[in-house]
Amino acid sequence: MKKRKKLKITLYVFSILLLGGVTTFAILYYNFYGKFEIDTQQFSHHIGYIDQEKALLNDTYILCGDRSIYKIHHGAPDDAFKGSKKQFKNFILSNYKNESYTDSGYLNFRFLINCEGNAGWFEIIEMNLDLEETPLNKNMVKQLLKLTSDSRNWAVFSYKNQPRNYYMYISYRIENGKIVEILP
Repeated sequence: MKKRKKLKITLYVFSILLLGGVTTFAILYYNFYGKFEIDTQQFSHHIGYIDQEKALLNDTYILCGDRSIYKIHHGAPDDAFKGSKKQFKNFILSNYKNESYTDSGYLNFRFLINCEGNAGWFEIIEMNLDLEETPLNKNMVKQLLKLTSDSRNWAVFSYKNQPRNYYMYISYRIENGKIVEILP
C-alpha cells in the first residue's frame, strides 16, 4: 500500500515537473524564435493613429494635457455620442440636404475628440459600394464633414475623473445620395 502511494506521489510530481518544463520551453521558444518581428518602418504608429499635421480641421481646437488619445483600438461608440446615437442619427438626417447627389458608397470619417468634446483632426476615406477607394461628390463630403464635426454631437469622455482626448469613427452608407445607414 505504501509503495503504491509513493508511486502515485512520484508520478504526480513528475507530471507537474514535466508540464512546467514543457510550458517553460514553449514560452522561451515563442519569445526567441516564434514571435513575428514588428516592421517599425511600415507600422510606426498605433491602431487608430491619425497624423495630426495632415488631418482636416486640425487647427480649430487643441488636444488636452499630454495629448494622449484614449479608445484607439475601437473608437468610443458607447461613450462618444452626446445624448445617444439615436440623437446623433436624427441630427444628421434632419440637417443633411441631398442636393441631387447621385453617389453611392461609404464615407468614412476617422477623427479625434478633445477633452472638451470638440471634434477635429479628421481623416476621410471615400469608397464605392464594392469597398474600393473612389472619390465621392465634394459638396456632399463637405456637408457631412460639417455635420459630423459639430460639437453638439460629442460628449466629454472621462477616465479616472479626468476629461480625456479620444478617437472616434463614423461611416455613412450612401445610396444615390441618400444616407441609408450610419455606423457604428
